[in-house]
Amino acid sequence: MQAPGGGESRILIRDTWNTDILSELTPELGDVVLYKHRFSGFFETELDAVLRRLGTKHLIVTGCTTSICVEATIRDALFRDYSCVLLEDCAGEPIGYDLPRSNHDASLLTIQVLLGWTSSSAEFIHALVARDPASAAAETPS
Repeated sequence: MQAPGGGESRILIRDTWNTDILSELTPELGDVVLYKHRFSGFFETELDAVLRRLGTKHLIVTGCTTSICVEATIRDALFRDYSCVLLEDCAGEPIGYDLPRSNHDASLLTIQVLLGWTSSSAEFIHALVARDPASAAAETPS
């Protein structure tokens, strides 16, 4: 693999050009930052321990690449008894862009049928707002 500067590069190596956190996503005080070195976010990381300490049972998943890292993480989450929703428009698949279809569609189908649920981000936000008692009270005429 070639780095943007033209030199040789490998993937999933901490502190290399392709593992930098985007400035728009700079962690804030109190944020948990985990480093992964394989496709799944659970493999040899503290992710499961952090989620269990928080009492988490449901995961909202986003990320790149849908058919590799995202799907691997969702599979590992399922094996650990988490329920996952993939926000399909918040995941990407650079593999196959020049092809009539990408692996993204196949992964969405696999996740929908076997591993969890999918939703668009707009539908998901709408469902959250609809379930919020404060929002419902604000919309109810007095």
